[in-house]
Amino acid sequence: MLAVRKGIISTLPLTLVGSFLVIFLNFPIPAVAEKLTPFLPILDIPYRFTVGILALYATFGIASSLAQSYKLDQLTAGIIAVMSFIVTSIAPARLWAEASTTNLLTNKPEIVAAGRYLNIANLGAQSLFGAIVTALISVEIYRFMKVKNITIKMPEGVPPEVANSFIALFPAGACLILFWVIRHMLGFDINATLSNLLMPLQGFLAGNSLLGGLVTVFLICFFWILGIHGPAIMGPVIRPFWESSIADNMEAFSNHVAATDMPNIFTEMFLQWFVWIGGAGATLALVCLFLTSKSAYLKELGKICFLPGLFNINEPIIFGAPIVMNPTLTIPFILSPMVMTVIAYVATITHIVPMTVSRTVFTVPSPIGAMMVTNWHIMAGVLVVINFLVSLVIYYPFFKVFEKEQIASELAEG
Repeated sequence: MLAVRKGIISTLPLTLVGSFLVIFLNFPIPAVAEKLTPFLPILDIPYRFTVGILALYATFGIASSLAQSYKLDQLTAGIIAVMSFIVTSIAPARLWAEASTTNLLTNKPEIVAAGRYLNIANLGAQSLFGAIVTALISVEIYRFMKVKNITIKMPEGVPPEVANSFIALFPAGACLILFWVIRHMLGFDINATLSNLLMPLQGFLAGNSLLGGLVTVFLICFFWILGIHGPAIMGPVIRPFWESSIADNMEAFSNHVAATDMPNIFTEMFLQWFVWIGGAGATLALVCLFLTSKSAYLKELGKICFLPGLFNINEPIIFGAPIVMNPTLTIPFILSPMVMTVIAYVATITHIVPMTVSRTVFTVPSPIGAMMVTNWHIMAGVLVVINFLVSLVIYYPFFKVFEKEQIASELAEG
């Protein structure tokens, strides 16, 4: 589970870059968008080689991470996993003779040479679950053969990189034959099968189900209350759905679908910018209340936590207040984001706010981040402000109770 989480997160730089570039495919200023029209095909290329083949990168990341935990050669494990994934995902198409086509960049006819071609369409986020399965299986095969000494051992003095290459010969051959037989001889499509099996769960947790969104928010907050990093626990389960959902939206957006008509509402970016204002539990409101507190400790804690909270880092207040195992602050920590989720959901389905069409790093202040991921829609920033005020109202009575308890404790201590 940890390897899956690390492997998928390792693709974050690429998806961030791809998200930034996809905005140019649907630029929010009409005059600029019109001037960019002739360049759309070439602007689409960076997107295709980042988000467009996300599962390929994730395969290498997951396999490398798992190999590291097993003390196997990470590079070898990653390469074998990538080979396995490609074998399960693509059937090479052969062009027997030259063919005429149109160059998308120049809009002029050109000749495509005869040869074998790979369709990268099956390497995107829709194949992410297949990437996870093939990465894990290929590393387990590699590990099994090494443990059982089913390898070619080289003499002492052979450079490690050469020795590792020979050690990997049997695992590589086993993986190639296994996935080749499964996909191309038996005709069993791992990616399609897993996608079909998991589609209902994706639609519930990371699609358009309000109940699914509320369940996700509740569980993440609940784990935090126990002192456990909520996203770290939920990440291996839900992150593949999140990645697939935002990739679906980005794909639709790159094809000029309106931002209000995206396939998925509940992406990670939806929760990040409309719900986790200041971090999980929407704790920026509580930080601001602490700044006004009559308790010396809470006021000082508010000063310390304000800047991190502004950039959505809230561990200082979660463990400093503490919110963990705190019966007074537990209720608003869970209730506030759930109410905010409902408000953001209603604003989205009524098209007041568009759906998320790109992604950005979580350390951007919320109003700016919300506008960035909705193609710079001003109402996204307005929704963040509204939800922040709502969280202030929800936290306030519980803050007053907690403040009273803290002041009494400070007076008792002299």
